[in-house]
Amino acid sequence: MLHTAQRRPARLLIMLVVLTVLAAACGGGDSPNADPSVGGGGASGGGDGTQGDISISGSSTVEPISIRVAELFADVEPGVNVDVDGPGTGDGFELFCRGDTDISDASRPIKPGEVEACEAAGIEFVELKVGIDGLAVLTNPANDAVECLSFEDLYALVGPESQGFRNWSDAQSLAQELGSDTEFPDAPLNITAPGEESGTYDSFVEIALEDIADERGQEAVTRPDYSAQADDNQIIAGITGTDSSFGWVGYAFAAENEGSVKTLEVDGGDGCVAPTDETIADGSYPLSRPLFIYVNLAQAEANPAIPAFVDFYLGDGIEAVTDVGYVALEDEELQESIDAWEARETGTREG
Repeated sequence: MLHTAQRRPARLLIMLVVLTVLAAACGGGDSPNADPSVGGGGASGGGDGTQGDISISGSSTVEPISIRVAELFADVEPGVNVDVDGPGTGDGFELFCRGDTDISDASRPIKPGEVEACEAAGIEFVELKVGIDGLAVLTNPANDAVECLSFEDLYALVGPESQGFRNWSDAQSLAQELGSDTEFPDAPLNITAPGEESGTYDSFVEIALEDIADERGQEAVTRPDYSAQADDNQIIAGITGTDSSFGWVGYAFAAENEGSVKTLEVDGGDGCVAPTDETIADGSYPLSRPLFIYVNLAQAEANPAIPAFVDFYLGDGIEAVTDVGYVALEDEELQESIDAWEARETGTREG
């Protein structure tokens, strides 16, 4: 028979065990996965402990948006690693249509040849518009002789018939032949602009040059003899590097560098218009364009991190568009993207 003094430690031990079990059952929220900053559900709350890796490549213009979305998403789902790269829209689609990336950032719609490459590889994709950008035509602030350029001027300066023009004034006769009355300065024409791998290049050619090139029986390309850069920051550096520079970048990069570059007005046929959030959103600025992400459907079905990320991108994460200086979609356009994603609608509606 046990004495009272001998039974007390045994009873205490049993009570401690019971209390420990009860605490574990009721206090699960104290575990790392139940941290209020991580737990919960949905884009506006916390995450659900999703794990995985996501690879994104493509447009250097859309890259800052996707990076910002990834930063915001990390606060919700820290177990998901999102890698974002920006070699250019064309290079991004090449990777995407080989199955090397999960999401492709694009500053233009996918081209028919790229659609064919994806189809040949058995890759279905969902096309999602996420924002709007304008192409800003730039020179150096020291160049006070130029304030506005028409599409005819842009063609004369950098179109397929301008190869070899070393001075702004070299383009004068071609611009006049096209109907322009702009007076170009007698100053070196130092061009730094996107290269062919860039969606910014494609959009500029399509919007500003293609119609004139077609009318004149020319290939819709730029002149080849300029400093082509894939990195928008290098383009800004080229513009700031010489007093009579010329080039173009996405509007956000120009706005970010206001003061060190001069943004020119553009006349698309209805008069000179400066790029602003308002003129880009309402389409009155003639060099406006949509921005996209493309999602590999099969990889989204295989990797739960991808749909979680895209849900967030089109939800709370869409604020990243304006955070980094681009123009938000109208509610109707954003809803179209949300609907396309929820329905997993494959193919392009834009190309």
